[in-house]
Amino acid sequence: MRTEIIEEESIEPQMAPLIDCVFLLLIFFLVATTLKKLERQLPVQLPPATQAVEVAINPQTLVIAVDVVGRTYLDGNVATPGVFMRRLDEIAGERPDHPVRIDADRGTPFEHVVEVLEALNMRSLSNVAVHVADKR
Repeated sequence: MRTEIIEEESIEPQMAPLIDCVFLLLIFFLVATTLKKLERQLPVQLPPATQAVEVAINPQTLVIAVDVVGRTYLDGNVATPGVFMRRLDEIAGERPDHPVRIDADRGTPFEHVVEVLEALNMRSLSNVAVHVADKR
């Protein structure tokens, strides 16, 4: 008697999970390189508190003040977050190298200053100075 041999399907690896893994790795590396790029754009070397460079006063400089509770002021006037962001958008649209100065109160938590710096960075405003009190 003769037995029939049934042809089995050829065994192949599943491609869908492999493609999923490749795309996850691709997304991971895209995000990781973007974060590294932002980190390299802010080369910061903090001088000791006893040193400061005299800067000539420019009447076109946008002055952003941050108080102890995190309120922002534009050229001396209180600015809501919406007004603040719109003004930064206007300035970035007109002139990306527009000079900006940040005046932060001594007791201001640094997180409020970082929020302002992030808003400036997201609009590619990089001509930023931080104002400090004169040493007496």
